[in-house]
Amino acid sequence: MAKAPQTSASLMERLRDLRDEAAWAQFVEIYAPLVYGWLRKQGLQDADAADLTQDALRAATQALPGLEYDAGQGSFRGWLFTIVRNKLCNFRERRREQGSGDSQTLRFLNGIQQQQQSGENDWEQKYRRRLFAWAAEQVREQVSDGNWQAFWQTSVQDKSALEAARLLGMSVSAVYTAKSRVLARIKNLIEQVKEDWSDGD
Repeated sequence: MAKAPQTSASLMERLRDLRDEAAWAQFVEIYAPLVYGWLRKQGLQDADAADLTQDALRAATQALPGLEYDAGQGSFRGWLFTIVRNKLCNFRERRREQGSGDSQTLRFLNGIQQQQQSGENDWEQKYRRRLFAWAAEQVREQVSDGNWQAFWQTSVQDKSALEAARLLGMSVSAVYTAKSRVLARIKNLIEQVKEDWSDGD
């Protein structure tokens, strides 16, 4: 079973300590897939997206220990998005300077403006999905298979409680209870790792 994250301090507070390996591992586990997935959606090839993900997380890692929280400055994920977007802009600028002249590069460059406009909304959506997926992975290891299946079938696969109960050999009441408990654990875990820099959501 995976160990639940500490509740005494937020993840962002724990990241100020460069020796807190568990916090840094959790940071990478949550944010690396988010950054990589967003970069791939922006049209980068696998290797380029992986390299830029490392660059962005390295830049964040270097800045985090001395970063001062200011609610007026927005959310942590917004700050990280700015880093990622800047890394992407720098990458594209280098690409533009190298300009191969082939049609694929031209399409890539022509799509920059449109991608930048939809980028922030896409980032936020990917962040929410990634955080849920991460929390679900953690909780999955902490609950029985029957309880997990009751939650998964009714919440994700959209089966009725009656149908899930039949498939799992549980009572309808037990399905509802399992679903509620698993969902509560997922929400609780998300709240534990949500950064101090939240913007009210």
